[in-house]
Amino acid sequence: MSENKGIWVIAERTPENKVAGVTLELINSAKELSQKLNGEEVGVLLLAGNNDIEPLVKEISEAGAQKVYLVQDESLENYSTELYSKAACDAITQKNPSIVLIGATTSGRDLAPRISARLNTGLTADCTKLDINEQGLLAATRPTFGGNLMATILCKTARPQMATVRPKVLPKADPDPTNIADLERLNIEFDPSEIKVKILECINSCKGGCKIEDAEFIVAGGRGIKNAEGFKILEELADAVGGAVAASRACVDAGWREHCDQVGQTGKTVCPKVYIACGISGAIQHVAGISSSDIIIAVNKDPEAPIFQIATYGIVGDLFEVVPALTEALKNSRLTCSC
Repeated sequence: MSENKGIWVIAERTPENKVAGVTLELINSAKELSQKLNGEEVGVLLLAGNNDIEPLVKEISEAGAQKVYLVQDESLENYSTELYSKAACDAITQKNPSIVLIGATTSGRDLAPRISARLNTGLTADCTKLDINEQGLLAATRPTFGGNLMATILCKTARPQMATVRPKVLPKADPDPTNIADLERLNIEFDPSEIKVKILECINSCKGGCKIEDAEFIVAGGRGIKNAEGFKILEELADAVGGAVAASRACVDAGWREHCDQVGQTGKTVCPKVYIACGISGAIQHVAGISSSDIIIAVNKDPEAPIFQIATYGIVGDLFEVVPALTEALKNSRLTCSC
């Protein structure tokens, strides 16, 4: 077997068949890691259906990848645990990269452990930082003990070294149209008789509106909202500035909002220009998803709420009085944010 070399990012496609933002973030990070590994190749594994892949390859190339390894088959149009696991493992076995990076998204969290188990290698999940140590090993840092400590984990012997990284914690590079990645098609055979699950339809439970991961202005509600009806005043505030509405896990568990609106350790990581936390206590698990926000504004009637410790600005008061007043003030200022 040839020596393990190269840094791979397993690309994720959105339902609109575009490259997911976390993939672009990981490509940029892989470029930085490559500089510490004597310029090892930055490759991207793209699993796709039979649709036009040229726009995807172009975006990946402009993000800084040196090579795109393409596995294309009609059965790969939508994410499938068994098919994507097989395709990824076969591709990795063929090319032997030293490092494999995957976004810590819903599908990434499903795919990564299956790959690591099949390849008998280690996996550091939900990382917030990646580096190369003095021995040339991937040093993957992630929160531990409920977010109270940060642990840096090494995979000393097995290869490839694997990590999943939360979206929005690493920066994307500006697109470089002059960078042209080589394209190599990999031949992976799929046996139809081995396919146990067939996807009949993909249903998006969160339709329309501004996605919280893309929003520059987010208004989020916690237990203090009291019920699903309480989110109406948050929606009015978000509408006033062209922003999005998010929720804590407690609200999602209670059925007040969909999971796609959840921010935190078990939800999404966001980094808007402004994040308004309404009736959110500020548990470590929630803070993990908002710490990259430029400005955090907390509205809570409890002056001892932990959220005030990380807030840029804090308002101690009844959110049902403060939020409508803030909405009116913003409407009068004609402030809007792009999404």
